[in-house]
Amino acid sequence: MLHDRLARILSGILLVPGVLHFVAPKAFDSIVPEEIPGSKRFWTYASGVAEVSIGAAVVVPRTRRTAAGLAAALFVAVFPANVNMIRLWVDKSPLLKSIAWARLPLQIPMIVLALLVRRGAPERETERTPSE
Repeated sequence: MLHDRLARILSGILLVPGVLHFVAPKAFDSIVPEEIPGSKRFWTYASGVAEVSIGAAVVVPRTRRTAAGLAAALFVAVFPANVNMIRLWVDKSPLLKSIAWARLPLQIPMIVLALLVRRGAPERETERTPSE
């Protein structure tokens, strides 16, 4: 019961911003580091697809274990964009700078949540052939 609730929370944490990558992509384009090759919009959409896909897969018990592990990896992978936001928002208001800085330590509980969901997920049974 608790693990299902945690899985739904993790799913929401992924699905809401994942959908926003498509609804309001400019906000996400703006924090893609210049150093990453390719167009910013490509990375905005690619990370949106990853978040939506993983968020949907976390809800399904059969794919939950793998998806939660991928969620933890995704939270680590987007860390450079959060660092870049701090760099880009140096001239913003104190409130916006605080938000940018707060995103960094918030990655830790999100990674922990993903790992807890992974740990509590049922292991997939291996496929058995009729001769076994």
